[in-house]
Amino acid sequence: MTLNNSLTRLSLTVALASLSSLSASASAETIRIAIGTQDTTINCATGGLLIRELKLLEKYLPRDGKYKDAQYDIQWKNFTSGAPLTNEMVAGKLDIGSMADFPGSFNGAAFQKAGRQSQFITVLSGSTVGSGNGIVVPKSSAVQSLAELKGKTISVPFASTAHGMLLRAVKAQGWDPEKDVNITTQSPEVAGSALQSGKIDAHADFVPFAELFPHRGFARKIFDGSQANAPTMHGSLVDADYAKKYPEIVTAFLRAAIEADRLIAAEPEKYSELIAKVTGIEAEVNYLFHGPLGLQTRDFTWKPEYRQAVKTSIETLRLLKRTDSDIDVNAFINDQYIRGAYKQAGLDYEAHLKNYAKLPVTAKDAVSGKPITDAKRVAQIWVQGEPLVRHYATPESALADLVKLEKAGRKIRVIYGHDRESGLKLFADDAWFVSHGKGEFSVFLLKDSAEAWAKKNGGKVLDFNGAKASVAS
Repeated sequence: MTLNNSLTRLSLTVALASLSSLSASASAETIRIAIGTQDTTINCATGGLLIRELKLLEKYLPRDGKYKDAQYDIQWKNFTSGAPLTNEMVAGKLDIGSMADFPGSFNGAAFQKAGRQSQFITVLSGSTVGSGNGIVVPKSSAVQSLAELKGKTISVPFASTAHGMLLRAVKAQGWDPEKDVNITTQSPEVAGSALQSGKIDAHADFVPFAELFPHRGFARKIFDGSQANAPTMHGSLVDADYAKKYPEIVTAFLRAAIEADRLIAAEPEKYSELIAKVTGIEAEVNYLFHGPLGLQTRDFTWKPEYRQAVKTSIETLRLLKRTDSDIDVNAFINDQYIRGAYKQAGLDYEAHLKNYAKLPVTAKDAVSGKPITDAKRVAQIWVQGEPLVRHYATPESALADLVKLEKAGRKIRVIYGHDRESGLKLFADDAWFVSHGKGEFSVFLLKDSAEAWAKKNGGKVLDFNGAKASVAS
């Protein structure tokens, strides 16, 4: 009996040790977090590039409870567009990915076709009126507006958010997209060369190419997506099965995104330079989007306009016969994780949901030293060698300082203005100016708009060089 009892106790001890070993093995599992980014789509920065480069995800990953002994295998993969990123998500090679409303909707359709589900979990950046998408023409083109492109060739990346904008803009002109214009498919990389060689009359594209091409000097923007009033956004998606298994990790990713947003809001010049270093897209272009009063708004909340953007993209993709899936938008968009991340961060999601304001200008006029209290006519200059952008309360103040800086031999990286009517942030050297009143200037994206405003309010229409010359004289 004594021998049998001893053997029994020994067996129990071995069994318990074995169970303990299995439990430790389970809690010490290696969890993959595979994230697809679009680095050159710079308004996805807070959902990819900045998180990766600043190692923010590691800061927020869960380390307690079922994750106490977990090991994390964080994998990053960069893409130039949403389609190949979607392919790898559907293939199970990626768990999270960031893209625009159109490719995001195609992502949902692709998962549905595979008998699975992806979910749109957050907005990253966008415009409730459509800014970010745009149409450009070659720099030497005489075309000043979309209305002048009838019968011309316009290229666009098919099934992109810019494609949807273009179709809407063409329809608003009363044109038949099959007869009145020749719409062809072209990636941004190919379109850049085509614009320079004059092989196309115009090109429609998404962030940041309608601004990048003009900044590089071979194109001129003639149409902004806001003119089509088609809301647009970029955001992040997750494999629904992965989110169900690891909800805390999804929330941690969003906490990292919120942290990235806080950092770039506080120091937009610094992080615009970082984005430039990683992507090759000039900091001046990054700042146009991410700096104060940027062309788009970094916004993580599911505003009705962004929900509508996703709904419209699904309908348009069906119309283009790019998918036959009928996705339930209310099930596809899942805001529970971003709401949870906001709560953990001590932020009020509902307050942010109601806030449509852009990142404000909290600065003093570089000339007068007085605080800027009215942002309607703000202008900015980034001087070579200076880490921070100079702010001005008015375009005339900026132009006067620009003349002084150039006379002193200082090199100017960029000068920004804001459209008098829409508030759009612009590269001033491609904008139109109306000189009026006592030396005052108003800035416009379109020549037609400048001429109409001058006719109504009095004033003279000038290009950038003309405006600068009038200040210097």
